[in-house]
Amino acid sequence: MTDTATTPTPETPVLYAEYGAVALVTLNRPAALNAFTREMHHALWAALDRAEANPAMRAVVLTGAGRGFCAGADLNTGELGPDAHPTGRPDPGVSIEQAFNPTTRRLQALRMPTVVAVNGVAAGAGMSFALACDIAIAAPGASFIQAFSKIGLIPDAGSTWFLPQRLGMPRALALAMTGDKLMAAQAKEWGLIWDVADDCVGAALAMAQRLASMPTQALVATRHLLRDGAARTLNQQLDAERDAQSAMGRTDDYVEGVQAFREKRAPKFTGS
Repeated sequence: MTDTATTPTPETPVLYAEYGAVALVTLNRPAALNAFTREMHHALWAALDRAEANPAMRAVVLTGAGRGFCAGADLNTGELGPDAHPTGRPDPGVSIEQAFNPTTRRLQALRMPTVVAVNGVAAGAGMSFALACDIAIAAPGASFIQAFSKIGLIPDAGSTWFLPQRLGMPRALALAMTGDKLMAAQAKEWGLIWDVADDCVGAALAMAQRLASMPTQALVATRHLLRDGAARTLNQQLDAERDAQSAMGRTDDYVEGVQAFREKRAPKFTGS
């Protein structure tokens, strides 16, 4: 760990540390299963900004402190709590627009690959944020819950988009409607996540270090092409691939990759 690590205090809702070229971002409200408040969203954005501002950082790992990854929105405090509106009926759409949607968009738009270590329960928007990362590795006891129907709401923060993509419509509908718990092993079997590991944080850091040694711009361009491909026709996707390939051809990593191939050696990518 470098000396840029956040000094943990009970009031620090998000921790930040750097391991080589990897930024480790930890949700830090363990007593509340890392449920999100408005302050926590802002702290997460600041941590992601910090990673992006450091040119040495080439991958991000997101995880949670304590026994849970993230329980979604904190319904006990803040704008979604019982005292948030005089009528007792706060408008969740305001919080979605101003906090939860920006967090999902931020994770999807990072200039480097993201790996999530789901160390415990990922419920509601917590599950959405896990799915917004590029690669998900979960602990054996971790679980994924679309908890929205249990409180009279619909899936948000991107879950209605991520779930059908990962699981297909039948499984997506059943999970979203029932709010049933999906354990890590079955989540891997169904294709929701990449892997299950006893030390999910260690495995996520190892994966992130691997990605950090690869051509960063090409990895992120791959993310965008795969993510957006379903909204395009084949001809449109072929054009998008052509344009992205032209952009990659102008990178230093492409030159290095070809040179290393010709010289029969391992490439030394710099992310530029």
